[in-house]
Amino acid sequence: MHRRLFLQSTIAASLAAQGLLPRRARATTTLEAGGARLDMVSDGNLVLPFDTTLESLPAEFLAELRDRYGLTGDQMTPPCNHTLLRDGDRTVLFDVGAGFDFMPSAGMLPDSLAEMGIAPEDVTHLVITHGHPDHIWGLLDDFDEPFLPNAEIIMGRAEWEYWMDPTTIDTIGAERQSFAVGAARRLEMIADQVTLIEDGAEVVPGVLAVASHGHTPGHMSYQVQVGGQGVLVTGDAIGNGHVAFERPTFASASDQDPETGATTRAALLDRITADDLLVAGFHVGDGGLGRAEKLADGAYRFNPEI
Repeated sequence: MHRRLFLQSTIAASLAAQGLLPRRARATTTLEAGGARLDMVSDGNLVLPFDTTLESLPAEFLAELRDRYGLTGDQMTPPCNHTLLRDGDRTVLFDVGAGFDFMPSAGMLPDSLAEMGIAPEDVTHLVITHGHPDHIWGLLDDFDEPFLPNAEIIMGRAEWEYWMDPTTIDTIGAERQSFAVGAARRLEMIADQVTLIEDGAEVVPGVLAVASHGHTPGHMSYQVQVGGQGVLVTGDAIGNGHVAFERPTFASASDQDPETGATTRAALLDRITADDLLVAGFHVGDGGLGRAEKLADGAYRFNPEI
């Protein structure tokens, strides 16, 4: 039996009992303009302790946040929304998902693409925001072969060098050491497909690299032009649809460099609102595609495009 199918069948009953099964794999939100089409495509969701990113928020604000966004219990189940751009003969995927062996509630991207009639061989470009497991462990399929055999894989040079540095495992912290091992192994196996880029590079026509360091040392966002509408694919530089918008300067423990991450997040939101960009948010709910509305005192609100 195909290993992914076997894993899914053995865990499905347990996940259903816990209410943790992801939404049906599909494209959740679509934008079409000027002959190009952008879809937000589900890889499932993560299951994380509630205090992973929010434990140091003031108690009163945290209680308000829970109530406002319906955040209950001691777990969070953020969605994993991949951006897929089809423009002419290019099929461009942003990040490649968690794969079959990171977390049982994630790793659904292959099924989502199949439902859309897209085979792995059809993807011409894979554009990577950063090297965390839910973004790149899907580089290899169940048989340790490249999942996207025909794709040019595009990644920021600083991010590549960080994960390929053998000393990273000693500096990343014990809780993330498996991230370093997993990233280095996968990146090494697809190295001959990789093109390294710098901030400001046009990685494919209409897609510009935007340095957004902090969540990881070389994290990269990407500004995409879909007809006359700009979209910023933020990866995890904007890591959720609640506190990241309401308090962008909050130093989040989910960022490897929390202070830099906060500065980056605030700058991205300023850019998004100033340039009237849509946000394509990886862990943002309601399909992940929407607008940032600027409020008072440096706060923002995510308004989904549904």
